[in-house]
Amino acid sequence: MSSLWQATGPTIALDPAGDRDGFDVAVVGAGITGLTSAVLLAAAGARVVVLEAREVGAVATGGTTAKLSLLQSDRLHRILGLARRDAVRAFVDGSLEGIRQLRALLVDTDAAQSRSAVSFAFTAEGAESLERELVAAAELGLPVERGGAESLPFETTGALQLADQAQLHPMAVLGVLADQLRAHGGTIVRASVRRARVKGRGVELETDAGTWTAGSAVLATGAPVPARGTSALLSAHRSYASSYRTSGPLPTVMALSVDSPGRSLRTATIAGEEVLVAGGPGHTVGRHPDPRRLVAELDGWVRELWPDAERTHTWSAQDYRTPDRLPWIGARPGSRGRVLLATGFDKWGMSSGAMSAVAIAGRLSGEEPEWARTLRRRAATPVAVGTLAGTVAATARAQVVATAESLAPPTTPAEGEGVLGRRGARLVAVSTVNGETREVSAVCPHVGARVRWNAQERSWDCSAHGSRFAPDGSRLEGPTACPLRQLTAER
Repeated sequence: MSSLWQATGPTIALDPAGDRDGFDVAVVGAGITGLTSAVLLAAAGARVVVLEAREVGAVATGGTTAKLSLLQSDRLHRILGLARRDAVRAFVDGSLEGIRQLRALLVDTDAAQSRSAVSFAFTAEGAESLERELVAAAELGLPVERGGAESLPFETTGALQLADQAQLHPMAVLGVLADQLRAHGGTIVRASVRRARVKGRGVELETDAGTWTAGSAVLATGAPVPARGTSALLSAHRSYASSYRTSGPLPTVMALSVDSPGRSLRTATIAGEEVLVAGGPGHTVGRHPDPRRLVAELDGWVRELWPDAERTHTWSAQDYRTPDRLPWIGARPGSRGRVLLATGFDKWGMSSGAMSAVAIAGRLSGEEPEWARTLRRRAATPVAVGTLAGTVAATARAQVVATAESLAPPTTPAEGEGVLGRRGARLVAVSTVNGETREVSAVCPHVGARVRWNAQERSWDCSAHGSRFAPDGSRLEGPTACPLRQLTAER
C-alpha cells in the first residue's frame, strides 16, 4: 500500500545504467541514508552511483512518519540505561550534526517545516518516565522543557517539548537530494544487489543487472544485504500510520506518547491542504496474529477525537533495533573497511539516517568525526548483552509458534488471508490475493526461519529477522537476498 508521501510526492526517475565500473563509491539503497551519503560524497568530488532495487523511497523512508527530531518519546533515558554514556553523548552530537547538515541541504525548499517535538504521557507511570527523560536530556545538553501539549485534543498526565525540530515530506526530501546528487555528477540506477565482496583494491557488487565495481560500497538498506551476522543481532519492528482529512483543529506540534497505547501525531500540507498523520501501533515483524486490529484501533482512536475524520491513506514501515538501541555505523566485518553499513535506527530514521551519512562520508574522505569514531568503537554493556539474549530467546519461541501452525495440510484461504501447512515433509505457505491462490515455501531463505502471514500488508513476514515477501514469494525487504521458493498450489 502506498503511503501518503509516496502518493503525493514527486516522481523520481532512475538513470540509465551506463558504465558499471570506475566508481569511487557504490551506494546500495535510495532512501534517506543512501541519498544523503551519496550527495555528501559527490559534493566532495567522489564519483558515486546509487543502486536501488525498486524505486526511490520504496521502503522505510517512503513509509516513515518523517519527524526530524532528537526528542522521540522517552528513548534518551532508556538508551542511557543500555549503553555507555560516552556513546550516548556521541549519538546526540552526531544526530545534531546530521540534522544540521540535512536541513542545510533542504534550505529554500518546502520539504521541511519547523515544528516543536513533544513527548506526552497518558498515565502516571508515563509521567514518571517523562521526568526521567527530562533529566536525561539535561545531562546530554538538550534544551528540553516541560509543556507542549496545549494543542493536543486529549488529556495528558505530562508533556515535554524540544523546539526547532522539523517535520518532513520524505519523498520531497528524496527528490531534493536526487537533484543535488545529479548536479554533482552522480546517478541512481535500478539494480538489486545480491552480494557485495572485496576484490583487489575495491569492491564488487553482484546484482540482477550485472556486476558493478567501486572503490568502496555503502549498504544503506535498513537491513544490509547480505549481512547475515549483522541481522542476527537486530530485532525488526513494523509500525502503522494513516492520514486523514478533518475540519477539526489540528495539533501544531509533532507529538509522540511514552506509554501505551503508542500514539504519534503530526500534520502535513498536501496541495495546500493540511491533513492529520497519526501512527504508533506496531509489533515485532512476523509475530502478531492479525495487524489489521492495530490499524483498526488507531482508526477508532482518531475518529473519537476527530469525528469527521476521513482516512485517505494507510501504510506501514519497518525499523531495526540494536541491543543498546544505538545505531550501528561502520565497516562490515572482514571487508577491510571497504564495505560500510548503517542500520539499527529504532524508528529514529530521519535524524539517524542523516547522522549515518555524515559519519560514512567523513570516514571515506579520511575525516571521520570524533563522535562517529566513539559510536562505532563502543563496547556492549552487560545490560545490552542481556537484551540480546532476550531477543534470541524470543526468536526461538516465535519459530516454535510458526512451526506449530504448520503441522496440518493447508486449506485454501479466503480472499486476503494466508495459512501455513505441511505437505509431506515440506512446510508451505498458501495465500489468496485478488482471487489468485499461490503456494510458496514457508521457510525464509535467509537462515531457514518460518514465515507468517501479515493480513494488513498481504505479505509473508519472516518471524526471525524481518525479511518480507509478496504472495508470489518475491522479496520485498529485509536481510534476505533471495525470494521464497514458488510451489504449485494444490486445489
